[in-house]
Amino acid sequence: MKTDMQKKNLWIALALVLVISSQVKAQYANQENTYKKWFVGSTVFLLGNLATTNPPNFAQLNIGYRITGKDVITLEPKTWKYAWPNGIHPFLNKAYGKPEEKFPGYVREYGVSVAYQRFLWQGLYAELNVMPTLQKFVNTDGKNIDNGFQIFNTYRVGYHIKLFKDRFFIQPSIAITHRAYHTTLPDGFKQLDDKWSKFVWGEPGFHFGFNF
Repeated sequence: MKTDMQKKNLWIALALVLVISSQVKAQYANQENTYKKWFVGSTVFLLGNLATTNPPNFAQLNIGYRITGKDVITLEPKTWKYAWPNGIHPFLNKAYGKPEEKFPGYVREYGVSVAYQRFLWQGLYAELNVMPTLQKFVNTDGKNIDNGFQIFNTYRVGYHIKLFKDRFFIQPSIAITHRAYHTTLPDGFKQLDDKWSKFVWGEPGFHFGFNF
């Protein structure tokens, strides 16, 4: 699913963050007394859908509300598919993408995350993201062979960068992902999944949004 093209897009995006953040860092020197309560956005990983091999058919919409200037709640409906265990780091572990680690089919998931962000200092924030998902296990013939349920948590640290007088923002981040609970996977899927940790450390993130 994660191809060399996706990795290249990620590094380009991170390079842009470094350039942009060096220019807008001063925006946080003086905090404003007013701020926009609502925002909508998504993630740069939508670019993964451009992959020619195993595209994730990924979709995500972020709908957020700022309770205070430091406390934010976001709902994130999303769906995607994947053919390798979630316990393999998609960018740093060479096992991701190897044929011998590939499921005998793929998993399609549908979920809605509930995320809480707490701003710690200027644009620096910590986030807890909890996502219950419904799973469909599809074999190599395209037949749905089983259904499942998963609770997928993300523990994230990132930085909020304001753009264009706070009309838009970007949020580069780094995260630990945690499969806190899931039902038993079907044969062929389970044996591969059991080989890997329930945690993935150091997964990058890059969200963007529009304030209103």
